[in-house]
Amino acid sequence: MTDLPNALRLQLSDHFTFQRPELVQRQVSADGTRKYLWRLADGVTVESVGIPAGDRLTVCFSTQAGCAMGCAFCATGINGLVRSLLPGEMVQQVMLVGEDFKQRVTNVVAMGQGEPFAAYGATLGALRFMNDSDGLGIGARHITVSTCGLIPGIRRFSAEPEQFTLAVSLHSAIQSTRDTLMPGVRSYPLPLLRRTLLAYTQKTSRRVTFEYALIDGVNDTEQALAALDRFCQGLLCHVNIIPINLVSGSNAARSSAARIARFAKVLGTHGTEASIRAERGTDIDAACGQLTQRHASGR
Repeated sequence: MTDLPNALRLQLSDHFTFQRPELVQRQVSADGTRKYLWRLADGVTVESVGIPAGDRLTVCFSTQAGCAMGCAFCATGINGLVRSLLPGEMVQQVMLVGEDFKQRVTNVVAMGQGEPFAAYGATLGALRFMNDSDGLGIGARHITVSTCGLIPGIRRFSAEPEQFTLAVSLHSAIQSTRDTLMPGVRSYPLPLLRRTLLAYTQKTSRRVTFEYALIDGVNDTEQALAALDRFCQGLLCHVNIIPINLVSGSNAARSSAARIARFAKVLGTHGTEASIRAERGTDIDAACGQLTQRHASGR
């Protein structure tokens, strides 16, 4: 911008950058899902995923590089948290995936690397740019944030004016089991989480989605099903049942198809909407819990 004084241009260059994330690797699944490894301006890498479905394109973007939550079945947190992303770094993931597909992004989910509410301000800034008509123009109800259950973040989210969608990684309604699976949220016990979500639904009139990854012999027992059923009673919610995905270094094994179907049937019979998540991108480690920061060789 040669119409600006040289001193000002130097000052701007010291504080701001227009650098786009560098594409390190793109992997394409047999089902059309694409996974991207991006290198950011400071050399930090993150992953995001593009999931096409007819005229719809969903982008799963990361809010942090790595994660501090330490969930037992998730590859993202194996090496801990590197840093939170800037709002622009979140938005750029969505824009670049759309460019690669040469298709408008219709849905976005903050379900990639990181805990969105641990980077609340940056995440909200990114969501608002994605939603704004002068930004990406994605409808608020097509924008979903997934949290491990950080209570302060859920309370703040309930006060935002936008109609964004909330998803909560639950994975067990038995406290001891959830503490083992999700040690990062031990300080937020299940009764408090339920009261907070009840207040959220009453205040916003919006349904909460529970993500529940079924692990053989851990959270797929009849006792676990009964606890989940009780937890959902009286809540405006939907349970998204996820067949656990294999992660290197984890001993978690997938529940049988019969157990997965039983969870959906029992919940539905007792009045809780439930669905089994369609698997996408598992052959390129792009499914739930499989995102990391490593380069996958030979693919």
